[in-house]
Amino acid sequence: MAEMETVYVIDDDASVRAAIEDLLLSVGLSVSAFGATRDFLTHLELSPPEGPACLVLDIRMPGQSGLEFRRQMLELGLRFPTIFITGHGDIPMSVEAMKTGAIEFLAKPFRDQDLLDAIQQGIALDRQRRVQDGLLQELRSRWDSLSGGEQSVLTGVVRGLLNKQIAGELDVSEITIKVRRSQAMRKMEAGSVAELVRMLEKLDIR
Repeated sequence: MAEMETVYVIDDDASVRAAIEDLLLSVGLSVSAFGATRDFLTHLELSPPEGPACLVLDIRMPGQSGLEFRRQMLELGLRFPTIFITGHGDIPMSVEAMKTGAIEFLAKPFRDQDLLDAIQQGIALDRQRRVQDGLLQELRSRWDSLSGGEQSVLTGVVRGLLNKQIAGELDVSEITIKVRRSQAMRKMEAGSVAELVRMLEKLDIR
């Protein structure tokens, strides 16, 4: 079963929200539109997306601007690919928008196809992110399943130490190190030391 793809729209202009909503619904996308950033955040708390999502965000709004909200999103750990739209765009503003990690900057009135293309790019990027997050979570679960002793052995292995050297550091027998190393490599599903090194780099374990 395919994951639900969701597009969030934040624009204080009700007519713009309605037009974008109609466009997205016409191509089979699920859309949730909001007139203010706070309403969007409240919605996310109650109903986070179940599949890939992206955000269409007006850059000029009363109170908190789109740029300010994009920075707040990053601080909150909200990593939705973001498409900025504006009726009063200029080059410095577009540069600033892209610095925040936005994937597109569209000046109103924009072509429907340009918006749809940007949204498809955003959905694809978020799907890829969700897959990577899932793989990282699985890797973290494997690491957490190791005993403290097994973790200590593997950190020694990735430092390039021999079993004998690790045994000396941990004050246990070399046989114990061999057993722990074998068990830990199996639990991590690491087929080689090189693969183990890459795994621990992804987990940011030194």
